[in-house]
Amino acid sequence: MDSIQVSKTLKRISHEIIERHQTLDDVVLMGVKTKGTPVAEAISTYIKEFTSKSVPVYEIDIAAYRDDDKKSKSEKLNAEVGSKTVIIVDDVLFTGRSARAAMDAILDIGRASKIELAVLVDRGHRELPIRADYVGKNLPTSLDEVIFYDVLNQKLYIKQK
Repeated sequence: MDSIQVSKTLKRISHEIIERHQTLDDVVLMGVKTKGTPVAEAISTYIKEFTSKSVPVYEIDIAAYRDDDKKSKSEKLNAEVGSKTVIIVDDVLFTGRSARAAMDAILDIGRASKIELAVLVDRGHRELPIRADYVGKNLPTSLDEVIFYDVLNQKLYIKQK
């Protein structure tokens, strides 16, 4: 996907979020560190462009919540989630483990009224029963391929491992 396709995809996700939430007052976006955060910021920018409403963006560090790497420590998330709809945002949905870790991190700081998931790309190969509420593109891949999101140039590449 080139930068124009990525931009169109993020705009579509933004419109879907607007359509599903009558008021955006209780919506917050939480970008999974590091590549989910720029995606969340872009979505927030488009929502503001389309509605003139600001949706807060936070970065969520899931390192300490991963079940495949418990060595890392995470920064404590400083965000109010009580009675909010939290939309976890990531670049790629693969096994579902990052999304599960993000939910654990959010539940550690409070009880959101609802948690949703938005991803730029869903590549399949789930190991957990996780499904995104907002999907930019479904790009089925082989396990030998890796999807790389170039944040700086807003491009998406599929590479062999």
